[in-house]
Amino acid sequence: MTSHVPNEARVIPLRPRAERPEARPTASRPTVSPVPPERRPPTVREPLWRDLVGDVLRRERLEQERTLKEVAEAARISMPYLSEVERGRKEASSEVLAAAAGALGLGLGDLLARAQGELVRLASRHTGAGAGRGTPGTRFDGMCLAA
Repeated sequence: MTSHVPNEARVIPLRPRAERPEARPTASRPTVSPVPPERRPPTVREPLWRDLVGDVLRRERLEQERTLKEVAEAARISMPYLSEVERGRKEASSEVLAAAAGALGLGLGDLLARAQGELVRLASRHTGAGAGRGTPGTRFDGMCLAA
């Protein structure tokens, strides 16, 4: 015996119909006119810390005319990993950064201070005033690291 029952599931709504978003009247939503692209402020991509640190490591290595292999061996880091750190592809731990900096004759503080200097320089170029801390025209020269 076969029964002819439709293959449909019964749907039980979790909210009454009046509360579901698709059942709400659209007149209650505020209308927001989109801002045309030519009137939007330019989007400025802030530099990432890993990019800045990688740039400093690569610049220092090239100034010393050393190969990636030499520095990686001295720091006891794999060459592909050090390459990715230099290119800003990996967020290296403080131990890896200290080892890479040490292999280049820098302390971790020196490396981070140079990266912080780059951040201030780039931020002042984008804002035109200095790296602001909420107040236009103010300059923030302190170092702040977050884990």
